[in-house]
Amino acid sequence: MKKKNITFIGLNYAPEDTAIGLYSTQWVDFLNDNGFNVTVITAFPYYPQWKISEDYANKSTFYREERNGIKILRYKQYVPKSPSFLKRIIHLLDFTIGSFINLFKVKKCDVVIAVVPFTTSIFLGYIQKLRFKAPLWTHIQDFEFDAALQTGVGKKKNIFFSILFRIEKWVLSKSDMASTISQSMLQRLSEKTKSKQFYLPNWIDEEQINPETSDQHEYLTSDKMKILYSGNIGDKQDWEAFISFCHEIDVEKYEVIIVGNGAKKDWVVEQLTALPHVSYYEPVAYEALSSLLCSADIHVLFQKPDVVDTVMPSKVLGMMASAKPSIIIGNENSEVKTIFEDSQGGLYFTKYSSELIHELDAISRDTSRMKTMGNNARAYVIQNYSKEQTLSKMLNALKEL
Repeated sequence: MKKKNITFIGLNYAPEDTAIGLYSTQWVDFLNDNGFNVTVITAFPYYPQWKISEDYANKSTFYREERNGIKILRYKQYVPKSPSFLKRIIHLLDFTIGSFINLFKVKKCDVVIAVVPFTTSIFLGYIQKLRFKAPLWTHIQDFEFDAALQTGVGKKKNIFFSILFRIEKWVLSKSDMASTISQSMLQRLSEKTKSKQFYLPNWIDEEQINPETSDQHEYLTSDKMKILYSGNIGDKQDWEAFISFCHEIDVEKYEVIIVGNGAKKDWVVEQLTALPHVSYYEPVAYEALSSLLCSADIHVLFQKPDVVDTVMPSKVLGMMASAKPSIIIGNENSEVKTIFEDSQGGLYFTKYSSELIHELDAISRDTSRMKTMGNNARAYVIQNYSKEQTLSKMLNALKEL
């Protein structure tokens, strides 16, 4: 069979090894392994630290490289040190303009895949669709305009946001296939476009995150009960609740470990500096992630309760795959709540209160219950979010485009 040529457009890609960058890279690797010629149009690596990686800082504005037989066309985008809403818009526009130029370096294309964020990636994909008469698959990791409103990055639904939502609807209508990562986001997608839709959740590589093959990580060696937050330190988390939590737990019994980076890192670390039972570390390499996650006793994730499923936190899958229980705060109608109710893999709260501390104390005294919760969590993600199973379904859908 003749190999198909795919143009894959997305802001985040290897060597970024967290969040969207990780999933986009694994998706492209899977396509490459299954006989497709893939050209990636992407940015310079900058996430989650919001700074272009040192290995790329001195490279030319337009940079071409090859990785495992995959052609990568990069544009050195503007990256703000302190991302405000306006600076994020400039960041978006700069990436879009540079990537538009890179589109015309692609000479063969049978299928276009565009990953959101940014929504402008769909526009770039549409240009490529017109150039080559190729079908366009849009994959949405985050409804970024919805998220901006819900997290307070955008202050209110004014005329500016009305225009953005109209643009979003228009570009989505140009997709031959539109996919997203949760059932509730799929429902939201159906309100935005009549394009053919596909459920493509983020996945977990159960061999990569595996308690059976993991070592004790150097960040988590305390004899205390080790509570871990590992992930982006940004706008979607409820850091006020997290800080209260750190102040109110038993200092003699618990240790809190924060591993991550992001736009709010400096502020969060400053708020917690005086607490002797709280430690902060920079993100670990993907190869060390299993040991990090599996060395925790309990995982925590405090989402802002007013954030519904504009995004399905990918970190939840790794937390569950570690076979350790999680304590999560989120919206009453969140799909994550349903997942934890179905899996019995942890505790879910719709707001921060003394009840959360009480339940933490209760499960920490019951090691058998903690072990059962952790095993339930791992079994659930393997059954429902296996990498091989998820990407095989994607491949079948792609072949039908």
